Amino acid sequence: MEPSALCLLLTDSPICLQAETRADRLDRFLADRIPELSRSRIQSLIESGHVTLNDRVCTSKKIAIQTGDRLQVSIPDPTPLEIKANPIPLDILYEDDAIVIINKPAGLVVHPAPGHADDTLVNALLAHCDTLAGIGGVQRPGIVHRLDKDTTGAIVVAKTDAALQHLQAQLKAKTARREYLGIVCGAPAAESGSIDKPIGRHPINRQKMAIVLEERGGRAAVTHWHIRERLGNYTLLQFQLETGRTHQIRVHTADMGLPIVGDPVYGSGRRIGVNLPGQALHAWKLTLQHPTSGEEIVATAPLPETFVKLLDVLRRRK
Repeated sequence: MEPSALCLLLTDSPICLQAETRADRLDRFLADRIPELSRSRIQSLIESGHVTLNDRVCTSKKIAIQTGDRLQVSIPDPTPLEIKANPIPLDILYEDDAIVIINKPAGLVVHPAPGHADDTLVNALLAHCDTLAGIGGVQRPGIVHRLDKDTTGAIVVAKTDAALQHLQAQLKAKTARREYLGIVCGAPAAESGSIDKPIGRHPINRQKMAIVLEERGGRAAVTHWHIRERLGNYTLLQFQLETGRTHQIRVHTADMGLPIVGDPVYGSGRRIGVNLPGQALHAWKLTLQHPTSGEEIVATAPLPETFVKLLDVLRRRK
């Protein structure tokens, strides 16, 4: 490592970053480079002694970080929570002793969060499968990957620790395929393409994600797309994710000038005569290797009724 580089260690995995020439405040610096943690969570870790600066515990969030400094962040195990089982109906696409694949509806949050303590997919799964508790952590038992609250479609959940590790490894190695269908505002000139732009927390609105340079904390994000159907001033696109960043498809399409129809955060939120529950984005197909048998599993989630209605309206208009 060159002496001008700053080294950030997160959970024992070294990540060397080129620091800016100017000094930056510790909490702001870490929040920009660890987008999966909120700034308040970063501040809590600093205050509780889980951050070291040049091998010394640092409890001041305001200290200035300089080029050449060495940071280490330790993420403690989550405090056990009482998560209640809630028998919410589930649309199950596939299930056996190792995994379950759900067709998630719009409006269902994947795991407990502020404002959603007992009405999430995790609560429903705990009622459906009493052996799930404790798999992969108390707050997100069995969760391999996530879908946004109003994004519908296929999501896989592990029933054992071995299955969880196997599925996570497939996502990391990009051997599992996640394909989406989305309706965007606008018409691409090309028939297909790829978007390779890093994504991180929005520098001003921390509730949003944005295109952020990697040297400023963005993480590599690649989305492949091709046209399924042209619908006048709208287009049905098929996406394949190479990475799985928060709001990845929504951020990438908005950056192209082709926001997802009905997206209240990255688009206009227009409904076009159909009362969509959220953005017109659907996790259509999930292809993975079964963690026990090695068999290829392909789960296809039917389009939700509102998505089909929207397609019908646009086809009549074009």
